[in-house]
Amino acid sequence: MIVEIKVPSVGESITEVTIDSWSKKEGEAIERDKTVAVLESEKATVELPAEASGTLTKILKKSGDIAQVGETIAIIDTDAKPTVSATQPAPPPKEQKTAEPAKPKAATPVPPKLPAPAKAAPPKADAAVTPPPAEQPKAEPVKETKAATEEAIAPQAAAAPVEAGHDEEIVPMTRLRRTIARRLVEVQQTAAMLTTFNEIDMSGVIALRKEHGEAFQQKYNVKLGFMSFFVKAAVDALKLVPEVNAEVRGDDIVYKNHYDIALAIGGGKGLVVPVLRNAERLSFAEVEVAIGDFARRAKDNKLKPEELQGGTFTITNGGIYGSMLSTPILNPPQSGILGMHNIQERPVAREGQVVIRPMMYVALTYDHRLVDGREAVTFLKRIKEAIEAPARMLIEI
Repeated sequence: MIVEIKVPSVGESITEVTIDSWSKKEGEAIERDKTVAVLESEKATVELPAEASGTLTKILKKSGDIAQVGETIAIIDTDAKPTVSATQPAPPPKEQKTAEPAKPKAATPVPPKLPAPAKAAPPKADAAVTPPPAEQPKAEPVKETKAATEEAIAPQAAAAPVEAGHDEEIVPMTRLRRTIARRLVEVQQTAAMLTTFNEIDMSGVIALRKEHGEAFQQKYNVKLGFMSFFVKAAVDALKLVPEVNAEVRGDDIVYKNHYDIALAIGGGKGLVVPVLRNAERLSFAEVEVAIGDFARRAKDNKLKPEELQGGTFTITNGGIYGSMLSTPILNPPQSGILGMHNIQERPVAREGQVVIRPMMYVALTYDHRLVDGREAVTFLKRIKEAIEAPARMLIEI
């Protein structure tokens, strides 16, 4: 029986995908529900399982090709016997390896020949022009001689950057990276972005983690990190300033009565922003478990498209990379994004004295079409108050 492998729906409004890679070759056996290909959409990388066991008889779309949702990209024959075994892929790589080195060997003799003419004429330009005069005595027309001169110069000009050490590698943008680039440009053109800053004394959170961190990990099998505090603080601040949790939709303002916090995470193929649904209902442990799960699956490109949609507010932590201060860019159509940064010990004034405290700069970028400066400052001040006195989040004051 012939079974067609078709591109499934991988998310709302997504009509096409890029074939990232095939896990099987033509003629190789495939088992039902085993990954046969990896698809890359605008929002995520998705593994495509085989719908039946059999032999992969035909691959209609190669790696790098674009395919439409619903399009047939391969064929499985459930009755055919495999012509390539799972242990047989070894020979093709060997043939490719022997073929590939042959090219460099053919290319390597070329550079040694270039310096030889250069001894007679040190400047490269002279060396490039020298061959044409040798052709002119052959009674060729002037136009043909000029063309021959240009042809002689062109290959040497192309090789010049390599000789100068200016190596380049051209790699096509992945669909995910193209989408990230497009959305970042679009939001700067459509939203009135403005950023306000504040600084937070992290002493309270650090002390709380030190006191309860070990018991927390033993009970929930996950570390008590900083992000869960900021997620809970963000929910608290969003309740106080609902404009930051809203969005502009045409000429209307849409206020959200739920708090789906998106968390910017560096994935295997770029930045991804999975969403923590109904964060207001989650405990600190549930937040930490979810964040850890997102981070692991993001590295393996196994986040689902639906997990990257529908956030109402975003938190990004540049501090894990050592960033001291930045102005994060909005994640449309959201109206606010909170930027966390590196914790550094700095001298600060406390009760008339200078003391050293672990301080973090925080930034709130917001859409000024919807959020005024007063609301933005109030929001960030609430974040500061919640983090500097973390116990208040537990009693909701």
